[in-house]
Amino acid sequence: MKSDVQLKKLGLIINPWAGVGGPAGLKGSDGAETVEQALAAGIEPQSHRRAAIALEALKPFSQQLEILCFAGDMGEDIAKSFEFRTEVVGRAGSSPSTPADTESAARAIRDAGSDLIVFVGGDGTARNLVNALGDDFPVLGIPAGVKMHSACFAISPRAAGEILRRLMAGQLVDLHQREVRDIDEKSFREGRVSTRYYGELLVPEEGHFLQAVKNAGREVEELAVADIAADLVEELDPDTLYIVGPGSTTLAVLNEVGCEGTLLGVDLLRDGELVAADVNAPQIEQAIKAHGGPVKIVLTAIGGQGHLIGRGNQQFSPGVLRAVGRDNLVVVATKTKITELGGRPLLVDSGDLQLDEEWSGFIRVITGYRDAILYPLSNGGV
Repeated sequence: MKSDVQLKKLGLIINPWAGVGGPAGLKGSDGAETVEQALAAGIEPQSHRRAAIALEALKPFSQQLEILCFAGDMGEDIAKSFEFRTEVVGRAGSSPSTPADTESAARAIRDAGSDLIVFVGGDGTARNLVNALGDDFPVLGIPAGVKMHSACFAISPRAAGEILRRLMAGQLVDLHQREVRDIDEKSFREGRVSTRYYGELLVPEEGHFLQAVKNAGREVEELAVADIAADLVEELDPDTLYIVGPGSTTLAVLNEVGCEGTLLGVDLLRDGELVAADVNAPQIEQAIKAHGGPVKIVLTAIGGQGHLIGRGNQQFSPGVLRAVGRDNLVVVATKTKITELGGRPLLVDSGDLQLDEEWSGFIRVITGYRDAILYPLSNGGV
């Protein structure tokens, strides 16, 4: 159905710790202990910065729009920094805030008359919205988590801002119920991917600005993956540090040279030897400096969504990406994975808008043995 309601009251919910475990290589951010580990590793939370990218699109409407939110870092701080008219409808019961606080905020904001709730978080936060609101109140996710399997998120914070801008301008925007899925983080950290359907949310979407559900199918194209691995192994340069991202295709490359590697983590390879396994962003930056020689990144895209950077591999921080450079990015994907995108581009959402724009354009993708294609890489087209 179409939404023709011009936004007057926008609900804002921020999970301050969403995604903090990604750059730390912790495969998620659930639980106070995980947050403490990430902060101890020197990781800075990114939720507020990603919220700011989306809200930037609404600055021209700052005098027309009222933000409903919880106090402090759950929404009030960022709303007031943009000088939006702000109504605080409650506060978290603890610090750091909990999933229960997110659910309380959603209900309070809805009851205070919000037209739509925009939330900053990941799949766990989306689950909280399902619990609190069901599937008949409009919400939109600004992606800030690690796993991002659900279809209620814009493809990037800037894309979320564009959807909100169109709603604010009174344009017709489609409303659809979209799946919310999540995985068991404990199993994920042990290398097992087990997704579960949790419900649906009513989401505004426009064109290509909303992401798809992650393709959870584990159909293994063994021959195609083996061909890709064989091709890449033959191209490995001596004295080069290879930073190998998550995924079954990239793991096959490590296996091809006789290294065990980690399915869901980032590993370091040099001269056919596994230098380090399951490293985080600070460790990668240190390894690049210590190596002092050529460095390459090996990545594959998420099936169904097409995200190459920014989903499940936040260990590749903007600092890491800039240190390595776009020319040293090696992309691998089966033709089936590329075909399933239906012509949609691969996506980069590093959290650094300038980097995302600089890295957009056509990129070489290894799709088999001595077989490669040029395919578009996009920041979302906003």
